[in-house]
Amino acid sequence: MMNRVMVSLFGIWVLALLGGCASMTNPGVEPPVVSLSSFRMLPQQTVSPRFEIDLNIINPNRDPLSFEGIFYTVTIEGYEVLAGVSNNLPTVAPYSEADILLEAGVDVIKSIRLISSLMQQPRDSFRYGFTAKLDPGGFNPKITIEEEGEFSLQN
Repeated sequence: MMNRVMVSLFGIWVLALLGGCASMTNPGVEPPVVSLSSFRMLPQQTVSPRFEIDLNIINPNRDPLSFEGIFYTVTIEGYEVLAGVSNNLPTVAPYSEADILLEAGVDVIKSIRLISSLMQQPRDSFRYGFTAKLDPGGFNPKITIEEEGEFSLQN
């Protein structure tokens, strides 16, 4: 009898805890729209090339939207050649948009593997992938964006 009471109390406690955590997220908040605006190579100042990634964030809510940080990766032909993090992100005002500029360096080892692969199978166009995880902080879930496409070295 005592075990049954303890199990029941534990079950009620777990349900209350889960309900409390669920109520901490705001169900009326729509997720922001995040898109990749540009991706370009920066003028070389060091031996290793650097890239600038521009994201556009649209806030469809009546409250400002701020982020704790972002983690992002770029793949070319399946090789993760760029990765980076930033915690210097703007607050997006209600019903407005903002740009985030990210700068990333090249992973030399994975780039060598990519170049080796391209030497074995030359091509004119390349598949790329961009993945970013934005952390709004608190108990809010991370926002993941993924973009894929092709680019060509031909004009």
